[in-house]
Amino acid sequence: MIALCTQRLSIFGGVEGGFTAQEVETVTSAGLREVTLVRGLCAPRQQPSWLAQSVCMLKRGDKYAVKIVGIIPARYEAVRLPGKALADIAGQPMIEHVYQRASQAQSLDELLVATDDERIAQVVRDFGGQAVMTSPEHKSGSDRIAEVAEDLECDVVVNIQGDEPLIKPAAIDALVEPFATVPELRMSTLATRLEDCSNHLKPSVVKVVVDKEGFALYFSRAPIPHFRLDTCPMCPDNRPRQHPQSGLWPLWHLGLYAYTRPTLLWLSSLPQTPLEITEGLEQLRALENGCPIKVIEVEYQGISVDTPEDLELVRRIMEEE
Repeated sequence: MIALCTQRLSIFGGVEGGFTAQEVETVTSAGLREVTLVRGLCAPRQQPSWLAQSVCMLKRGDKYAVKIVGIIPARYEAVRLPGKALADIAGQPMIEHVYQRASQAQSLDELLVATDDERIAQVVRDFGGQAVMTSPEHKSGSDRIAEVAEDLECDVVVNIQGDEPLIKPAAIDALVEPFATVPELRMSTLATRLEDCSNHLKPSVVKVVVDKEGFALYFSRAPIPHFRLDTCPMCPDNRPRQHPQSGLWPLWHLGLYAYTRPTLLWLSSLPQTPLEITEGLEQLRALENGCPIKVIEVEYQGISVDTPEDLELVRRIMEEE
């Protein structure tokens, strides 16, 4: 649980100046003051009805405690590598490696696995984890975790990829840290510097460009930003990918997300958007609907297990650890 120390607390975010807030305090049975921020809509732009609802947090002195829940979406029928969640890596199923590493993040109050397959759920229970069954009809991991979040009492939800068995707990902590300092934040994600040309050109490597405040302008499988002065598109793999004049490095988007619970539920209630469908990137649904995404740059580069080759690479790495 992290603490927020601020006079202006707007966990929902939204259009700047579009909300008003009023604190209503009551005393809980534990003797703690419960603070409800009742937010009213005053902007002409229509928002979902649940954005006008209240958010309750425990207040100790001048600090607000925010509950953060991590959810690992895991399905059995993966297109490129079916059953990968249960693939053996160093004597343990992949989902167990992800769960163990994620549980070491200091920012998480609770950790769950959201799955549509009883085989995965049973394995999670066998190693002592928590599993929640979900519908098999979801089109994305975010939609899957949103189903679970509907029944949770929490403020921030972290979407932890179930196919990254080498995930670093510190990456999860870095992802949620801005929620303690940017009270209007609704959603965050991670990126790392993309230092070689070959990865910049690969469609399988998702790139992100950001504004001066570190918020995403766009995500794409295309090599963005385009290097106008680069006359060698087929450059060697080891060539540094830094613009010679601006000094800019491309950013490799890492598929880890944190959302306020209302933002997650709102996004999952929306239909897929044209850019989301075109690029095959679920985060574009947020941008196309006007939801800012804070991008935190980290020195971490995970390995997503999408193919048998990826699985063998992770097995070799774990054997060397």
